[in-house]
Amino acid sequence: MASEIKEDRTMANELKGFTVAMLVTGGFEEAELVEPKKVLEAAGAAARIVSPVTGEVQSARHGSPGVPFPVDALLGQTHAGEYDALVLPGGVSSPDRLRIMPAAVAFVKHFVESGKPIAAICHGPWTLIEAGGARGRLVTSWPSLKTDLVNAGAKWVDQPVVVDGSLVTSRRPDDLPAFNAKMLEVFAASRLAHSGAVRRKNHP
Repeated sequence: MASEIKEDRTMANELKGFTVAMLVTGGFEEAELVEPKKVLEAAGAAARIVSPVTGEVQSARHGSPGVPFPVDALLGQTHAGEYDALVLPGGVSSPDRLRIMPAAVAFVKHFVESGKPIAAICHGPWTLIEAGGARGRLVTSWPSLKTDLVNAGAKWVDQPVVVDGSLVTSRRPDDLPAFNAKMLEVFAASRLAHSGAVRRKNHP
């Protein structure tokens, strides 16, 4: 019993001090934000909703209206450098709108170019394509994105979750348990590597 309690405490602090941006606009798939946010916060991370929408951003549930969520940071008034990792929820409307917004593409490009971890599910990789983050990567997605991703230079596979270095991708809401588990694993590894680098810098 004591070992179980110790393990739970460890998991609760696994991402303590880690700040994650969850980039969405109206029409994102509700579960693809809610479930990752829940597990990130349970692991100690600060999961912040970043959006070009002020106040609240509207979610969707399989094409029908979902509930609105408060926006934590307005895109254009927050800097990608403030975040340690990025989550790109799906839903058709949100990624389709974000991928034509220069500010959103630039925000995602920061994570691509810096090598910070990115987790994208369903239609989320659409924005990743525009930011140059698909070329040469092994990915999965909602099936209709396959041709877009292949044309962008990615290798697409039909699997519940795919990890390629610091990039985690999944196909659909049904894959959320696998997506969340791998997301936590990759984000925790990034936090550990960063902590180690800081210690080495401070104690040569």
